[in-house]
Formats: sequence, C-alpha cells, structure tokens
Amino acid sequence: MNLTSDQDIVWHRGPLYLNGTVATTWVMMGVIALGAKLLTRNLKTGAVISRGQAALEIVVTGIEQQIKEVGLDQPRRYLSFLATLFIFLSLACLGTIVPGFKPPTGSLSTTAALALCVFIAVPVFGIWEQGWAGYLKTYATPTIIMLPFNIISEFSRTVALAVRLFGNMMSGVMIVAILLTITPYLFPIAMTALGLLTGMVQAYIFTILAAVYIAAAARIEAPRRQAAIAGAAAPAPAP
Repeated sequence: MNLTSDQDIVWHRGPLYLNGTVATTWVMMGVIALGAKLLTRNLKTGAVISRGQAALEIVVTGIEQQIKEVGLDQPRRYLSFLATLFIFLSLACLGTIVPGFKPPTGSLSTTAALALCVFIAVPVFGIWEQGWAGYLKTYATPTIIMLPFNIISEFSRTVALAVRLFGNMMSGVMIVAILLTITPYLFPIAMTALGLLTGMVQAYIFTILAAVYIAAAARIEAPRRQAAIAGAAAPAPAP
C-alpha cells in the first residue's frame, strides 16, 4: 500500500527526477501565493471596506492574538512565518478530500523539512530580538552546565516535531485507506471528515509549538524591555 507520493515519479531526465511529493508541495505553494495575491489585491485603508477585507482582517487579527498569547509581544514580526506554516498544513489536510491526492505531509521528508524550518527560525528570531551575545547566552542559562543539554534539546525537539507531525498526519490517511479496502464507502467518508478535523488540529498544534519555541528563543528580560520602552517614551532633552 503506497500512501505517499515519494515513489511517484512525475518527471525524469538522466540522473534528475521529480517525485510526486516535491511536485505536490510546489503546487500547494503556488496555490497559497496565488490565493494571497487574489485576497489582497483590492485592500483599502479607508473607513469603508468590503466584507471580504473585513473577514480577512478578522482572521489576521485572530492569528496575531494567538501569537501574542504565546508570549511574543510584537506578533506582526512573526505573522508571515507562523501563518504560512498553518496555511500550508491546513491546505495539505483539506487536499485529502480530492480523489487521488496524496498530501506531502504524509512523507517524512516533508515533515522533516517543516521541522527544519522551525529549527532555523528559532535562532533567527532569537538573534533578531536579543542579538548574538544575548541569544548565545541563553544556552548557558541558568549555569554553564546546561550548555550541552540545551544544545541537545535544540536537535531533539526538531526530530520530535517532524516525527509527531508525520505520525499524526499519516495515521488518518492510513486508517481511511484500510477501511476503504474492507468496508463500504459510507463509513470511510465519516472517517475522512474526522481526519480533516484531526489534521486541522495538528496544523494548529504544530504552529503553536513553533511559536512557543520562537518565544523561548526571543525572550527578553522584563527590566531590559521596560528600560527600552521607557527610554523610547522619554522626551528628548532640550537643546
């Protein structure tokens, strides 16, 4: 039983080949980019806006609020990365209702790539917020003895993210495929609907975990943040 498209070769020339997982991933990326372009092509800043823009603003505001509740004080900085993760995973889940569609998240290579994106984003945002010295200092917190454990933690949680996402996404697809071979079609339809719900939950959990890891890397001590805010709000000295 082949539930992933890793072995489906859609293009081949000499030593180069393109499998179904990569092709499906790029198609989904194109759909996301095109959808974003269409949704934002007529945005207005006036008092009167369309219903579509109002709905879009509600969604974006809700996502920003979720990011802020995780512990990131400036959610707009992280919105593009975290929202793109969620939309990609959600689209992969919704694509399972299309006959013959094999979601790329059913492949361990795709889930590993998503986890690798989080692995890279954590230090990038951490350095952005705290600088090189401040971020590297967190590896030796609270004592230098924790340095090797914190480094191991960076790699282990990346592996855990990939395996968790792969297992949760793959399990629903496998259950439906098995039921289709031994039962009539009515019951697998209900399982497919349940799988869609499970997939959306997993997309949310993966995105929240990514936000939590970024928040942990981008944390700034409260006194330092308050001092920075007070310094920015202080009036300029008279000439």
